[in-house]
Amino acid sequence: MKRMLLMLLMVCLVKISKAQYKPVEQASNLKFTIKNLGFGVDGRFSGFDGIINFDPQNIANCSFDVTINASTVNTDNSLRDEHLRGENYFDVKDYPKIRLVSGKVAGLNKSGMYQLTGVLTIKGKAKQVSFPFSATSAADGYIFKGGFKINRKDFGIGGASTIADELEVEISVIARKG
Repeated sequence: MKRMLLMLLMVCLVKISKAQYKPVEQASNLKFTIKNLGFGVDGRFSGFDGIINFDPQNIANCSFDVTINASTVNTDNSLRDEHLRGENYFDVKDYPKIRLVSGKVAGLNKSGMYQLTGVLTIKGKAKQVSFPFSATSAADGYIFKGGFKINRKDFGIGGASTIADELEVEISVIARKG
């Protein structure tokens, strides 16, 4: 009986000691840049949520499962933003969240740099992405920064449109112990 209690206590301690963080909504952002008729258009999303398990001493057990609220798309043009929330673009009514789930996190040769390989899901379409990111220790958490390019058509966004197929995404997430 004592062994059973000791094992149960050890399992609980392992779960408690796991370095788990949550994105800080007000301090985190996802920015994107896409060309429209040859001109760069910038936008951003907010509404971050999720769980980040990160321990630079145990990279093999790190994981990210983060969502953003698709209806928060903001290009500083309310008419365009409403259009982007519609069925031909983000279809926020049927697909309210954009999700990134890591499959693997690996350390890179440079200190504080890592590689995330995972699945990005937009409008119910899931595609693998892989990109480098930095992790900088901050008050009671970390600042994660990374970026990648995606093809909007892979996710059924925009159809035949005047916007470019490829867009750049930059992520900056401040995460604190949750």
